[in-house]
Amino acid sequence: MSSRRRAYPQPQNGTDILSRLLAPPLPGNQFHDQTTSLDIDSTTEKLQHTNLDAVNQFRSYQSTDNSPYVSVNQSLPLNQLYTTDLARELPPAISDLSLPQPPIVLPQRTTLIPNVATANASPDYFRSTLNVIPNSSSLLKKSKLPLALIVNPYNALKYEDENVPITSDSTVSRCRRCKGYINPFITLVENGRRWRCNFCNLLNDIPHAFEYDEINGQRKNKFERVELNHAVVEFNAPREYMSKPPQPIVYTFIIDVSVNAIRSGLTRTITRTILESLDRIPNVHQTVRVAFIGVDSSLHFFKLNHDLDHPFETLVISDIEDPFLPQAIEKLLIDFPSLFQKTAIQEFGLGPALKSGHKLINHIGGKLICFAASLPNIGEGKLTNRDEIGKTLLSCADNFYKSFVAECNSCQITVDLFLSSSGYQDVATLSNLPRYTAGQTHYYPAWTSAEFEDVTKLSEEVSDHLSQDIGLEAVLRVRGSTGFRMNSFYGNFFNRSSDLCSFPTFPRDQSYTIEISIEDNITKPVVYFQAAILHSTSTGERRIRVLNLALPSSNKLNDIYPSADQLAITNFFTHKAFEKALSNSLQDATDFLKAKVVEILNVYKKELVRGGSSGLQLSTNLRMLPLLLFSLTKTLVFRSERVPSDHRASALNSLGSVPVDLLVKSIYPTVYSLHDMPDECGLPQQNEKTILLPEPLNTSKSSWENYGLYLIDNSNELFLWVSGNVVPSLVEDLFATGNLYTIPTGKTELPELRDNATDFNYRVRQIIAKLRYQKDSIIWKNLYVVLGGSINEPIEISQQRELMALRMWANSCLVEDKTGSEPSYRDFLTSLKSKVSQ
Repeated sequence: MSSRRRAYPQPQNGTDILSRLLAPPLPGNQFHDQTTSLDIDSTTEKLQHTNLDAVNQFRSYQSTDNSPYVSVNQSLPLNQLYTTDLARELPPAISDLSLPQPPIVLPQRTTLIPNVATANASPDYFRSTLNVIPNSSSLLKKSKLPLALIVNPYNALKYEDENVPITSDSTVSRCRRCKGYINPFITLVENGRRWRCNFCNLLNDIPHAFEYDEINGQRKNKFERVELNHAVVEFNAPREYMSKPPQPIVYTFIIDVSVNAIRSGLTRTITRTILESLDRIPNVHQTVRVAFIGVDSSLHFFKLNHDLDHPFETLVISDIEDPFLPQAIEKLLIDFPSLFQKTAIQEFGLGPALKSGHKLINHIGGKLICFAASLPNIGEGKLTNRDEIGKTLLSCADNFYKSFVAECNSCQITVDLFLSSSGYQDVATLSNLPRYTAGQTHYYPAWTSAEFEDVTKLSEEVSDHLSQDIGLEAVLRVRGSTGFRMNSFYGNFFNRSSDLCSFPTFPRDQSYTIEISIEDNITKPVVYFQAAILHSTSTGERRIRVLNLALPSSNKLNDIYPSADQLAITNFFTHKAFEKALSNSLQDATDFLKAKVVEILNVYKKELVRGGSSGLQLSTNLRMLPLLLFSLTKTLVFRSERVPSDHRASALNSLGSVPVDLLVKSIYPTVYSLHDMPDECGLPQQNEKTILLPEPLNTSKSSWENYGLYLIDNSNELFLWVSGNVVPSLVEDLFATGNLYTIPTGKTELPELRDNATDFNYRVRQIIAKLRYQKDSIIWKNLYVVLGGSINEPIEISQQRELMALRMWANSCLVEDKTGSEPSYRDFLTSLKSKVSQ
């Protein structure tokens, strides 16, 4: 599907806005900069004459189409307002979901180095819900749009897959008052000897080291420093940023060895996966430490001996209410499963194992990685089956899982969970452990090693989890220009203070959202935000990753609405809805989401639509927002039909921490038509290694052919829908069988027929491989083949039920359609008409 329009067209006029942007700031700010914008320009010009060669060198930087911001010239104002009628534009233009956010339009000379295209952070790292900031809290309230920042400090699991510059020395220049880090938006005064903070306007000295190369022992051009040219940069932190010497990475594996884990094959699969992944763990300096605890009704520790005839000893602690620690625990994997092969013990003491693991590493810190196939049913933190009838079990059932996280944070310990029970496991309670220690909960319902696909998914995800680079002993702080306050924080971390988020270990596959309040009127044309993450790398270096974002401000709604980022807003409202679901009820959460859509439509109709149109009018750049919030109400988290509480809690945990692009795909799955895709799909693009994918379709069967093949990607699973009237030759090409009813259905893999690049089977497998590869996530997507249409051959009742359940699951991804008791998107828009003021 081609885009129907250019997403965010630039206006042809609007010099009044430009004049306002370049005008001197108004009085009233306690940290008010008495130098006007014109004065700053004059200062910059003087500086340019002082160091003309350096400035000329940087004039070669030019903004490109994919630049995160646009520097305005004398004829370019802010984004223009364009209106769409939601009710008339059906099906919705889903191509918008893959378009960039509305451009960030900044005045000329906002950056120290003219025209540097890397000065503002890419939305992959740092983005705002609004790319024009209201200049007062009353205007923000009137808009009904949220103001929040989304911080995604890393966009790849491995450091080498990023391109973030690092300072060449350990000189860290910060504002003496607000502690903001020097960045591309500061101004230089006094012939370049001092810099003015763009957050609080205080003058600070330029460090002498800025003009001296410690490595080569010669003068250096300060304009070449990466922190003055790049929005995302890492500082090499000096010793004063370390409270103690760098610690080794410690992985303590807590492994379920009860009868449930042995029968399902979890114990054997996990130990083999860890063994095969040991060389993937970041271990440049060979300092990584590994420990293992087996858990059933007792705690089992293992000590490695030098005697090869007796390579290890088993130490069993049977009194789990007061466990003691063995002198040493070393790695043991090959013989691990056989030690418990004949067990009949059904008890699983997770709480005592966690406390023991905590005692083992509390002087160092590290990770407690737990693998469980059972509900913790003995010792501290014992849980019982909760009655799910008529209830939504999202609350924590035992305070141990809340109090223990405080102990973990004080000792720099993260807890990660890999849960795989075939029965109730109380994910809602257990997930508190990762949520407040910067970890993650991974849930594999009814997992069994008898299924090759189950083993593959678990092994791939555990291996990628262990191999990702992590930061240690990290903290995150977000700063803003004077007048802003960081109000609420969302994500997996521990709040150490009102504005400081603590991470015992810092993951690379999670995102964080910060709600902002406006406390003082904004008097400047441009405002600034900065996120800083202090952490130790896996190589023992202390680093500070800094992300910078500059945004224009305005006192007009018709500037603010066309700047709104619909994907970022969806992310924010997702967190607010989760908050309501946990504190109140699912119904309150869904009512909240629908009410927000109505509020925004009402404001737009009342304040921004001319002529009093009776349609559902909304700014074009926001036209996917009602669809996304509607689709959010149909996810597992908020679905009104009965959903097992473990599945619901797992979905909540996942959506509450993933980056924006994965969140959107989870809410609104991507559908590809395979039977009629162009010949080049499934093949590398010209001069590139990227596989070309088909154009996405709307998530609705209204455009489907009854002879088609469709692939659905919901960011967690892939569904291959085989329509009932599919052409037999197409089935033959894909599955090597002409009989529709002999193809494997359910969780499976496509057969590898031939590696001919023009072969249909090969191209589909390449597309699936492309969708499975995610450089910023460990998720491995299982493939489910779903047979559509009527069943013309007799099959057993159990097979019929399985087939129908699979169809219902795949159909639930088609969020634009009516599913069960949930309305279609068209019906939703119809219901909105009566709620939007006439």
